[in-house]
Amino acid sequence: MKLQDVILKAMAKRISWMAAAEIAGVSDRTMRRMKQRYEEFGYDGLFDQRRGKRSIHRVPLETAERVLALYQEQYFDFSVLHFHEKLRKEHNIQVSYSWVKQALQGAGLVGKRSKRGPHRRRRPRRPLPGMLLHIDGSKHRWFQDDRYYDLIVILDDATSEIYYAQLVDEESTRTVMGGLREVVETRGVFCALYSDRGSHFFYTPKAGGPVDKSRPTQVGRAMQDLGIQTIAAYSPEARGRSERNFGTWQNRLPQELRVAGITKLEEANRFLREHYIAEFNRKFSVPAQGRGTAFRPCSRKDLEFVFSIQTERVVSKDNTVAIAERWWQIEKCRWRFSLAKQTVTIHQHLDGKVSIRFGPHVVGCYDANGNSLREEAKAKRRGKDGSLEAGENQRQVFTGSHPPLEISPTARDFHFPTAPATVSQVGAAKKSKTAAA
Repeated sequence: MKLQDVILKAMAKRISWMAAAEIAGVSDRTMRRMKQRYEEFGYDGLFDQRRGKRSIHRVPLETAERVLALYQEQYFDFSVLHFHEKLRKEHNIQVSYSWVKQALQGAGLVGKRSKRGPHRRRRPRRPLPGMLLHIDGSKHRWFQDDRYYDLIVILDDATSEIYYAQLVDEESTRTVMGGLREVVETRGVFCALYSDRGSHFFYTPKAGGPVDKSRPTQVGRAMQDLGIQTIAAYSPEARGRSERNFGTWQNRLPQELRVAGITKLEEANRFLREHYIAEFNRKFSVPAQGRGTAFRPCSRKDLEFVFSIQTERVVSKDNTVAIAERWWQIEKCRWRFSLAKQTVTIHQHLDGKVSIRFGPHVVGCYDANGNSLREEAKAKRRGKDGSLEAGENQRQVFTGSHPPLEISPTARDFHFPTAPATVSQVGAAKKSKTAAA
């Protein structure tokens, strides 16, 4: 109907035949043929004349059935190219390779090949150490038995130097934080961290989609506190440097552990820390392109709080907070009557301890079992009769985050001689009076 309308407008000279061919999406020669068929056969002449006719290139049904039967009965484990060669040579079936592949894929006998990815180029290294660090974990049978462990590795993009490598039961927030804290303490603060989109690194609203950096995880929050940028990799090829590094680890570390006779996790980590990381760096690290370093000294003195699992809770009326199916009692402090209805931050440290902070103040410190560490310290300082030992009276008065005021035991100078402050000053005053008399 569209062709008829265009042809009628062209025949009425409302549009040119060139414009009609452009509207119909055909050449001017094809448009002239359509005009001739319309004048001769009318509306039916505009239909494609190949409709209902069998293609001269169509493979007969008997040949197709024979090809499928041969593949199922004799050549079921052949590749498509190998099977196509056998058809031509052994059975004299002259069909194209493309037809054989499409026929086998259409019958479900051969799976379709995945679409090729885009052409990728290797990303150049950063010029200075400390500009970009890679962190990743690899699950493997490192002891060459049925046990699987994760190897967490932190390496520098500029030099491929290994800063941290440890075997853990499973890659998690705590194990990753432990490695990052060690690097910050030993090397310093770096510029950026490159990782995959694991749940302990980033929050991903939709599987396979972009990450949401407005909702940082515990690791992301720790990196923000230190001013470190976090970069997410959206494919294994994007972090190819660390992936190739893990291939080297998997080809060498299991054999090194076997030769050394190491079969336990603690022994393997000691071997990595004391021997193998240095040997690995000597063989595979490369010099940086630039001179200097991008690491900077860490100014934070509270890394144990930065690298911890932080959770905010509102204090109940009885000065308790609930977390991990347990109630934690907040100790009394001298600078506030009660912390009821106040928001506190609970820090679950990497060593299992738990601390509660209200702003900059630590209002509670507990071990993994929920016992107050300050109460245990007080009990240790008490004597056999239950009283505080000498020198502990003043420290017992004030608890919490505020340490007691330390008064110097040495005598001080006073402006009023009639009111000496210490016994030594009273004795000195009597002697001076006797000498004057």
